[in-house]
Amino acid sequence: MSSVLLTSLPKLSYGRALWSDNKNIVGSLFMLPAAAFLILFLVYPLGLGVWLSFTDARIGRPGVFIGLENYEWILMDSKFHSAVFFTLFYTIVASAIKFAVGLYLAILLNERMPFKAILRAIILIPFIVPTVLSAIAFWWIYDPQFSVISWTLREWGWIEGNIDFLGDPWNSRFSVIFANVWRGVPFIAISLLAGLQTVPASLYEAATLDGASPWQMFVKITYPLLTPIIAVVMTFSVLFTFTDFQLIKVLTNGGPAGATELMATMSYNTAIMGGRIGEGAAVSTAMVPFLLGAIMVSWFGLQRRKWQQGSSDE
Repeated sequence: MSSVLLTSLPKLSYGRALWSDNKNIVGSLFMLPAAAFLILFLVYPLGLGVWLSFTDARIGRPGVFIGLENYEWILMDSKFHSAVFFTLFYTIVASAIKFAVGLYLAILLNERMPFKAILRAIILIPFIVPTVLSAIAFWWIYDPQFSVISWTLREWGWIEGNIDFLGDPWNSRFSVIFANVWRGVPFIAISLLAGLQTVPASLYEAATLDGASPWQMFVKITYPLLTPIIAVVMTFSVLFTFTDFQLIKVLTNGGPAGATELMATMSYNTAIMGGRIGEGAAVSTAMVPFLLGAIMVSWFGLQRRKWQQGSSDE
């Protein structure tokens, strides 16, 4: 009997190894559609865009390799400098405001209050409304003749004439930033609210018994535990804001006089509207280092946080 068991052990080991290999093969086969999807719709368009940025391609003409001429052109172009400035300004200011307002709303909704479920649903409305539809609504709100904001301020006696929201360079910049904040706050608020609900209530109870103030509990408990979630949420927020296109295209189309031109809209207007595909591809490729920089800052922040937690545990 024992000899039979001993002879069957190698067969069992071989069978387990074979099953393990089969599982790896099956897992790889299941990953093939996702890999093909990423290659077809992400890697290939990105690679094609980079290649086109080194050519003089036009609409209807494939173009030839011209080296770095397109990049030399955009570096000398004042419109590109203005687009880079406003893209960074737009991203930094809008992301900072969205984080502050979103965090405040998340903390507020995490407290016990009546009609909390209804308020959560209302907060999500700006996020689920299509971008073009909300842009048209803001275009009506900012209308130089029929603006409801100007009408209200005139009725209150605060202003005499209508405010030129989209005709003045700086007014238009802050107007599109406000529209972006209105659309982006729900994503940050709901995401941070989900993170707040994972914080153990016992930590707040212990801090309350120790006489900690609400601000001390936020600094010592809430913020440190939310740091990983904040890093991920703000990374997505920065990426979405930096690559924003629809809102600007519908509201201002980059005007007035290029004051609200983003790198994304400049790339589209140059390549599609202007027919200069190579130059437009160079503008879009120039966005990649900024996006990678935002991702790396978030990654290093998370790694630093893990290192601090590891050192504190020791």
